[in-house]
Amino acid sequence: MAIVALFVVCIAVQCGFAVFFAGRIGSLRRWEPVAYPTQPVSVVICARNEASLLRAYLPAILQQAYTDASGRPNYEVVVVDDGSTDDTASVLAELREQYAHLKYVAIPVHEARGKKNALRMGVTAAQHDMLLLTDADCRPASPQWLALMVAPLAAGRELALGYGAYERTTDNALNSFVQWETAHTYMQYAAYAAAGMPYMGVGRNLACTRQVLLAAMQHPIWQRLPSGDDDMLVRVAGTPTNTAVVCERDAFTYTPAKNTWGEWARQKQRHMSTGKYYKWYIKLLLGSYAATHAGMWLGAVWLFVAGWWGYAVPVITVRMLMAYTAWDRTNKRLGQNVNFVTWLVGDIGWMMYNFALLPYITWKNKTSWK
Repeated sequence: MAIVALFVVCIAVQCGFAVFFAGRIGSLRRWEPVAYPTQPVSVVICARNEASLLRAYLPAILQQAYTDASGRPNYEVVVVDDGSTDDTASVLAELREQYAHLKYVAIPVHEARGKKNALRMGVTAAQHDMLLLTDADCRPASPQWLALMVAPLAAGRELALGYGAYERTTDNALNSFVQWETAHTYMQYAAYAAAGMPYMGVGRNLACTRQVLLAAMQHPIWQRLPSGDDDMLVRVAGTPTNTAVVCERDAFTYTPAKNTWGEWARQKQRHMSTGKYYKWYIKLLLGSYAATHAGMWLGAVWLFVAGWWGYAVPVITVRMLMAYTAWDRTNKRLGQNVNFVTWLVGDIGWMMYNFALLPYITWKNKTSWK
């Protein structure tokens, strides 16, 4: 009976989280793009050996609908070439001839010390107090991307958390799970930020003020990882009143998804390495959510094997319906349509994902920024 009781507790906690996620996602503000931008913006991009991606994606960033009264771009794009050995320098030089608001900073190979150092160089070179951070492999969803992402800053906020989507390619298992896990991660950090508990963002799409970013860079926790600048920024500087979530579809960025499970696993190891530095109550909440999720599914399997399926089926069905409701509300805000079967497969897969990455969640660091 102890396992039955534990199973019921896990179900109850999971239902509580489902209600929380659904309510907070539903309460997110809808932002409008800055109509007449008077405050200039610096877009900062750190790149290492990304020549082909810069050639493909940077023009869309340089062609944003963020202009002054005379029609000239009211923003600059600062690209930091962090010790590249490919054609990055020549690509940037070519684009600079077409776009006067492109600026780039070259860090020699022998001086390259990781993404956080490159970001510091970019912020130092940036001229403006409103910053928009993204990556070389990102393309904005629309010409309104910049104006939407900085709308909260223009309204007085200091952090704006955007959505960094991955390109939907072939309908294979890896890409399907990448889409599921990305939306699931967004559901969590957006809901917590809406509840006044911001804890992470995605560096592919994040706006902030210069003052907040420089202050975060002085914090001791900032130096503990070579990457994780997005999570550490929100960890250090995010407050209940200074952080906003922007989830308008025109404000998304899109990034090519990994093509193999090995590439994806290495990427997730780096991402998951930052979680151990979150505030204690965030770790408690995230840990409770993941632990009761695993306990629910493992308990269900045990109850079925023990022949107690009559106990398991009704309660787990209630949880699945509530969790799918929260998931469906999230995906509608993101302009996506995910059916119940796809969600269920992803939900079970997420349990295995947590077990596989547990060492990086709890104690290991992934030391490379790429």
